[in-house]
Amino acid sequence: MAKSATKKKPPKKTRRKTSERPSTRPIWKGAISFGLVNIPVAMFSAENEEKLSFRLLDRRDLAPVRYRRVNEKTGKEVPLNEIVKAYEHEKYEYVVLNDSDFERANVEASQTIAITEFVNAKEISPVYFDKPYYLAPLKHGEKGYALLREVMRRTGKAGIARMVLRSREYLAAVLVHGEVLVVNLLRFAHELRGSQPLDVPGKDLKKLKITDREVTMAKDLVETLEESWRPEQFHEQYYDDLMKIIEAKIKSGKSKTIEQEHERPAAPKSSKVVDITKLLKRSLEQAQQPARRRKAG
Repeated sequence: MAKSATKKKPPKKTRRKTSERPSTRPIWKGAISFGLVNIPVAMFSAENEEKLSFRLLDRRDLAPVRYRRVNEKTGKEVPLNEIVKAYEHEKYEYVVLNDSDFERANVEASQTIAITEFVNAKEISPVYFDKPYYLAPLKHGEKGYALLREVMRRTGKAGIARMVLRSREYLAAVLVHGEVLVVNLLRFAHELRGSQPLDVPGKDLKKLKITDREVTMAKDLVETLEESWRPEQFHEQYYDDLMKIIEAKIKSGKSKTIEQEHERPAAPKSSKVVDITKLLKRSLEQAQQPARRRKAG
């Protein structure tokens, strides 16, 4: 009796990996602090990290191509524990730094999003925003979390804070997004290039021969195209088109399985919260002392 031919399973359809929910695994635990109040929170990435990525393969046999750290003089691979960091202060002149140098320069990793001041959220220019994270309250932090969220919503303020993440100090803004507090890492002013060298038109519309009629027509056009902001209706067309090409190659049998590596983020310690009313009162008294001294003087 002839054996029946083994049927090949149809390839699984490759779908875009998206998620409407943040990862359930926090990447950071600590507390929001303003005045003497500490609100224990956990931080979650607000970005969808499942983006289209590519591995480099050898065209001849589709074997993975790896990056190697090679000594330029000897051509030999250098073990990771033998690699040091150096700052090139002049061409070919380096200052070598060790771990203790970085530890002395690094600020204390206090596991705190320390709010130092509140500003109008609308005053923060978009060019300063870098990377968003969701904040969720930990045990004993629900009341303080809701209180801060409500006050910031009513006042339209953003909390400007300093925090340490992965051994680096960041400037950050704590903002309200619906029912969630968001901490958005900010760029420092020195990290932005000045716009002065750019050749852009000035504010004198008459010099540019722009008439009032043209301004009115352009304004009418903008109002005609006005819609409510609905980010979910926009899709990355390039990604979708590229996935169609990839799916066609999979169906034709032109695919190869490549091993994937996963990172495991560390979970730091959390903090506890005490009576918020007392801390708010003491914080308010401390904040008012400089103003009282100025009036007395």
